[in-house]
Amino acid sequence: MSYRVTKTYGHELGLSACFRQWRATSHCRFLHGYALAFKFVFESDTLDHNNWVINFGGLKPLKQWLMVTFDHKLVVAEDDPARDVLQGIGGSFYWDDPDSSFEAIADVLVVPATGCEQFARMAWEQAQALLNEWQGRAVGPLQPGVRLVEVECREHAGNAASYMGSN
Repeated sequence: MSYRVTKTYGHELGLSACFRQWRATSHCRFLHGYALAFKFVFESDTLDHNNWVINFGGLKPLKQWLMVTFDHKLVVAEDDPARDVLQGIGGSFYWDDPDSSFEAIADVLVVPATGCEQFARMAWEQAQALLNEWQGRAVGPLQPGVRLVEVECREHAGNAASYMGSN
């Protein structure tokens, strides 16, 4: 017997990320964006002293990571042939006159690959790192034996991808 709980960071959180699938032959090859949503599923064979699998309040570092990583970001795949161009709009740059600089027009984050499948994997790795950090502590947001089961990244009501790595 085991218990499962879900922590969701919904579209209303405003994780507005822009990216493209540069290999696609469809319109997905163009820059486009979504208010991404994430769902984390945790499991345990036992409950803690509060009768919880996990203290959801202890997941604040995970929410912070999501905000820093996806909130108003232009997410670029490291192998995107337009990477230099896209990164170029992420910092101060000059038009014709080197004495007149313009502010960045995008907050650019380069990642190994883009898309919900990859974003779910990135979020899995971050959540798993937090679990690994917390395991074995005498005091913390979870008791030993909590497992991460699945992470889902959702573009909108119709499209989502999940990642279920090994822990």
